[in-house]
Amino acid sequence: MGRIFKLGTMAEIQIVPEAGNAFTVTVCSRSTTTHRVTLTDSDLARLSPAGGTKEDLIRRSFEFLLRREPNTSILASLDLPVIGRYFPEYERVISQQQ
Repeated sequence: MGRIFKLGTMAEIQIVPEAGNAFTVTVCSRSTTTHRVTLTDSDLARLSPAGGTKEDLIRRSFEFLLRREPNTSILASLDLPVIGRYFPEYERVISQQQ
């Protein structure tokens, strides 16, 4: 099924694990968008050094993105670390959150 997270008043997201390191993320805001996200175990360890699940890191990453842009601007398919190419502060900010 997947997990649904309410992100304050800005959005609700659903994260559904797929095969391997892939997840389908649906963001319900003014518009509903769907994103295919990949996250490896090594990227999880690097971006979430205090531990946590892949779903938690994806949720926090989408919160990070939604504070900076509408869900309609988020790539339809992305490896989670790609966020750092567009927002250089991403890895520093996300690795400090838990």
